[in-house]
Amino acid sequence: MSRRRKAEPLKQTARTPLSLRFWPRSLAFRVIAFSTVWAILTLVVIFTLITTLYRQASERGFDSLLSAHLFNLIGSVGVSEGGSLTGAPDLGDLRFSEPNSGWYWSVEPASEGVRGDLHSSSMTKTIPSPGVAEVPFNASFQRSYATEGINGEELEVFESEFVLDAKNRAARFRVMGNQTELEQEIGAFQRRLLTYLSLFGVGMIAINAIAILLGLQPLRRVRNALAMVREGTAQRLDGRFPAEIEPLANETNALIENNKRIVERSRTQVGNLAHSLKTPLAVLINEGRALGGAKGKLIAEQAASMQKQVDHYLQRARVAAQRDSVVYRTPVAPLVQRMVRVLQKLNPQTALSLSLPAVDIVFAGEREDLEELLGNLLDNAMKWAKSAVAVSVAPISDKTSGAGKEGAVNLFEISIEDDGPGIPEDKAREALRRGRRLDETKPGTGLGLAIVADLVNEYGGVLALERSGMGGLKAVVRLRSLQ
Repeated sequence: MSRRRKAEPLKQTARTPLSLRFWPRSLAFRVIAFSTVWAILTLVVIFTLITTLYRQASERGFDSLLSAHLFNLIGSVGVSEGGSLTGAPDLGDLRFSEPNSGWYWSVEPASEGVRGDLHSSSMTKTIPSPGVAEVPFNASFQRSYATEGINGEELEVFESEFVLDAKNRAARFRVMGNQTELEQEIGAFQRRLLTYLSLFGVGMIAINAIAILLGLQPLRRVRNALAMVREGTAQRLDGRFPAEIEPLANETNALIENNKRIVERSRTQVGNLAHSLKTPLAVLINEGRALGGAKGKLIAEQAASMQKQVDHYLQRARVAAQRDSVVYRTPVAPLVQRMVRVLQKLNPQTALSLSLPAVDIVFAGEREDLEELLGNLLDNAMKWAKSAVAVSVAPISDKTSGAGKEGAVNLFEISIEDDGPGIPEDKAREALRRGRRLDETKPGTGLGLAIVADLVNEYGGVLALERSGMGGLKAVVRLRSLQ
C-alpha cells in the first residue's frame, strides 16, 4: 500500500447546531410545515369551539324542552274530590307514546289524600327517583338529576312538587328526556363537522403549499441562473425578478463583476511583474554565461532557478486569484487528446494509450492550468517509462462531499501510469518537495511534481502517488468538474 499526499478537503462544512442538524434545509418545506401546523391548530381550535358551543346550545334547548313539558304536564293534571289524580296530558310529542322510547312522564302522590298515579304510555316500568336527602328540591320545589332508563339509556329528569287544590293536596310531577339520544345527536354533529373541517383543511393546506411553491419559484430561477453562471454559460443573472428578490440578483451581479475585476487586476499585476523581471533575469543569465568559469556558471544557474521560481509563484498567484471563479470552464477530452498526440510524436519509442469516458467532462478552471498540470505529469511519466504509458480520464462520485443532489460535488479523475521503476513508498512524499530529485541520472529540475501538487492544492483537489499495475508510478489527480 503506497502513501498518498493529503490535500485540503474538497469542501468545508460548517458545524451545525444539534437542534438544527436533523431539521430539513428546504425553505419551502419549512414554510409549508409551519403553515400546515398552524392550519391544523387553527382547525382544532375551531372544531373545539364549535362543538362546545353546539353542546351548550343543545343542552340548553334540551333543558328548556323538558322544563316546558313539565309545566305543560302540571297544567294538565288535577285531583278529584275523592283525591284521585285526574287528567289526560298530551305533551305534543309522539315519543311519549312510543314504548321504552326514553321519553317519559309520570305523576305520583306527594301528600296525604292523593291516590293513584298517572304515566305516559311509553313508560312500561317504574323508574325510581333518588331520595330528597340525596337530591334536594330547590326553593321552587324543583330538582333535576340523571338516572338510568328502562333500556339502560341515560335519562335527564326534571321533577317538581305542586299543590293541586285549596286543601294543599300535592303531587310529584316528573318529565324524563333521553340524554343518550342527545349525546348521539351531538356526536353525529361532531363527526360531520370533523369531516367538513378535514376536507377544508386538506384543501387549504394544498392551496397554501401551491401558493408557497409558486411564491418561491423566483428563487428557483435565481438558483438556475447562478448554476448557468457557475458553469460558464452565462456571465450574469438575467431576467425579471420580483421586487423582493431583485436586490439579491443585483447584488449578485455586482459581486460577479467585482470578482471579474479582481481577477483581471491580478492578471495585470502578474503580467507586469513577470515583464519587469523578465529582462533583468535574462541579462543575469546571459552575463553569467558570458563570464564563464565556475562563477559564471553559478550565476547563470541561480538566475535560471530564480526565473523558474518567479514563474512558479506568479502562476500560483494567478490560480489563487481565480480559484472558485464562476466563469471558467475547460473541456477535458480535447485538451488531453491534443497533449497525448504531441507527446506521442516526441516519444515514438513509448507506447502511449488513452482512455476517455463517454460523457463530456468540463474542468472548473482555466485551460492553461490544466495544460501545465497534465504536461508535468506526462513529461514525468514519459521520462521514466520503459516502454508504455497509460492515461485515463473518468468521472467519479464523491459521497463524502455532500448529502443529496444539492450538496454533492462533481469530480473527475485523471490517472497517468507507467512501467518504469516507480517511487518507493517511503520516498513518495519526498518526491513532492520542491527541487527534490530522487534520481540525478535523469535531466530535470525537481519542480514538476511539486508544481502539480501546488496546482492541485490551489484548485482544492487531491493528488496521490501510487504503485501502478504496470510496475511503475501511478499519479492520480481528482479535480472539480462542472455538470
